[in-house]
Amino acid sequence: MNFRYLPMTESDKNEMLKAIGIQSAEELFSDIPQSIRLNRTLNLKEPTSEYQLIKELNDISRKNANLKDYVSFLGAGVYDHFIPSVVDHVISRSEFYTAYTPYQAEISQGELQAIFEFQTMVSEITGMPIANSSMYDGGTALAEAVNLSAAHTKKKKILVSQLVHPESREIIKAYAKGHNLEIIEIEEKQGRTNLQELEKMVDPETASVVIQYPNFFGQIEPLAEINKVIKKEKNIMFIVSSNPLALGYFTPPSEFGADMVVGDMQVLGIKSQYGGPHCGYFATTKKLMRKIPGRLVGQTKDENGVRGFVLTLQAREQHIRREKATSNICSNQALNALASSVALSSLGKHGLYKMAKLNIQKGRYMMQQLENNNIEVVFKTPFFNEIVIQLKKSVKCVNRILLQKGIIGGFDLSDEYPDYPNHMLIAITETRTKEEIDQFTKELGDING
Repeated sequence: MNFRYLPMTESDKNEMLKAIGIQSAEELFSDIPQSIRLNRTLNLKEPTSEYQLIKELNDISRKNANLKDYVSFLGAGVYDHFIPSVVDHVISRSEFYTAYTPYQAEISQGELQAIFEFQTMVSEITGMPIANSSMYDGGTALAEAVNLSAAHTKKKKILVSQLVHPESREIIKAYAKGHNLEIIEIEEKQGRTNLQELEKMVDPETASVVIQYPNFFGQIEPLAEINKVIKKEKNIMFIVSSNPLALGYFTPPSEFGADMVVGDMQVLGIKSQYGGPHCGYFATTKKLMRKIPGRLVGQTKDENGVRGFVLTLQAREQHIRREKATSNICSNQALNALASSVALSSLGKHGLYKMAKLNIQKGRYMMQQLENNNIEVVFKTPFFNEIVIQLKKSVKCVNRILLQKGIIGGFDLSDEYPDYPNHMLIAITETRTKEEIDQFTKELGDING
């Protein structure tokens, strides 16, 4: 107990032992048979000074390939986007940084207002009238939408495009087990959801159809055509998982008949953070307002007529009878939702449009440079952020060589799509410079031969 960085002192330990009426930690574990105990010390290094410990941890952390020292073209769900400096400044303020969740709404007005603003911005981006206070991430938001569609339509069959993020599809399947839902995947064709297959699969037993926009390959799905296929049958819900930055430029899914629009806010104000935590959004129509998972923050006035904020709807088991709950989501990502709200406020409506447009322009430039360096671009239809290329060598081999040159390469599609060997998914965002794109495409061309 002689190390300053350990939170518990010897006196703390003795006080806790005394409080529970025992003399030692050994006595605390006396019910555990000796035969199953380790009976030796753990194979760990001896404790060291705080300075030496920090130095050692920093040395270990420097072994990671990070976005400060490497140029990244890896996306596949987590992207390197510009984050206004004001974001870290606001979310580091103690009143936000330490506020877990507003259980006592009357003393959490700042937190509630921040969530209210988040809901409003999500509603404006998606074109949907209702948005909740946020969810854990895009994958869980999508799975909750699937469960809601089954509960609302009282049907069990869910059609999910193979071009929905592979990890999101796994989350959907995990959630579906408890509700005995039948998850059927719609095959892809030339980088988009196969409409002919979808038309064959849609029937009166279908609860919902799930599409990603832009899809996992970066391609823009024809939502209007998909909606026509879906609406040939009655009472089928259209669920769209969408990149909120892309919605700054593209027509929102609400205008194509979507019943629920969900996604991940990581692209707006949230750092890559080695894959998480993130923040999911969930937007829907007014008719589903009382079935939306999580919580809603509303605006009201107090008895003196002063503007205030309250938790309006909380259809979860902690607030209502368990059998009436719509979800067991027990919290929201308030801090990350705040980061996205601050980023959106900083960018503004026109800034969001310009940022999305810049992503499109740089993507087009990347495509030209890839072709100039004799790299095969697989799909030529409209795309956002990501391009699929085919290489002559394995993606893993190419990425190892790129890493030695200070470049984090793209995603190996063969890991999730066996029919795409030697195919790389490349991400291009507004943070990539012309020089970085030129260097990357030249290196790819040289490696590919």
